[in-house]
Amino acid sequence: MKYAILLLLVILAGCGSEQDTIKPVIQNITESVYASGVIKSDNQYQLFASVSGIVDEVFVDDGAAVEIGSPILSIVNDAQKLMVDNAKLSAEFNALRVNRGKLDEARALVELTKSQMKNDSSLLERQKRLWAQNIGAQVTLEQRELAYKSASASYRSAREKLAELERQLNYLSKQAQNNYLISSKTSNDYLLTSNVKGKVYQMKLAKGEIVTPQIPVAIIGDDKKFLLEMQIDEYDIVTIRLGMPVMVVLNSYRDSVFKAVVSKINPIMNLQSKTFTIEAEFEHPPKVLYPNISFEGNVVISTKKDALLIPRSYLLNDSTVVNKSGKRMLVRTGLKDYQMVEILSGLDVNEELILPE
Repeated sequence: MKYAILLLLVILAGCGSEQDTIKPVIQNITESVYASGVIKSDNQYQLFASVSGIVDEVFVDDGAAVEIGSPILSIVNDAQKLMVDNAKLSAEFNALRVNRGKLDEARALVELTKSQMKNDSSLLERQKRLWAQNIGAQVTLEQRELAYKSASASYRSAREKLAELERQLNYLSKQAQNNYLISSKTSNDYLLTSNVKGKVYQMKLAKGEIVTPQIPVAIIGDDKKFLLEMQIDEYDIVTIRLGMPVMVVLNSYRDSVFKAVVSKINPIMNLQSKTFTIEAEFEHPPKVLYPNISFEGNVVISTKKDALLIPRSYLLNDSTVVNKSGKRMLVRTGLKDYQMVEILSGLDVNEELILPE
């Protein structure tokens, strides 16, 4: 009886020492990088005001279609309107066409003093010829010289005043016009318009609420084209290239897999999350999409057919496997996915392996 019990224990111990074995398989393998993110509308942006004030009128609701330049919201600007009116009045008052009479008057004075100078010059020359013939008095000659000098000075003064008046009127006209343009542009800041053709996805303010440059007014974007914005770990970003395929599962379409292509790689890392942002475009997007829908994706790095594969759990230190007899064997690996790893050398399809301790 004792010998029977001992024999049973030996048999049980022997059965317990046996380990499950596996053999490599020939299958296709795809190496990919996991990513997660959200859907964004193309050209999606937050609309901000550049001035502070009270909402006067809201022209659109959530979901409204807009064109480039469509009014979104207006801000109370009564004081600004008065400033624009004053600037316009000043521009009209100082316009060159309005002050043409001042210039004509100054030009007429120049012509008058020029004629007077020429006349005094002729009288002076005549008096000099008479004096050369001993005709006339010296005092008359001196009076003619003095009159000519006075007329010449008046002519020069009139020309300088005309030039100064032209400079002054040009300056005042341009300054007033610039002030009017500045006021008009500032007035335009009180009417917010869309920069893109698309849809208002969210209107954040209502009539009577306060607007500041720090508060977003609305979220606007394209309603035809959507992008996949996803985060890639810093350890994987070096393997990502433009044009790589992406397999996407949207939380709103969990039973479908959509194909996309990497279209943009933002070249700076987010220091808080230690990730890089990349974008991809759908090859064939679903019919209905909305911004901020979340998704999970896999960026396909490489695909290989008929590869020699083993489970990753049977690989030790990324370079060693253990065969059925307990011998450790060095192998060279290739592509990897979440479960399997490709063996490039050091192992054949008939080798039996055990799970390494």
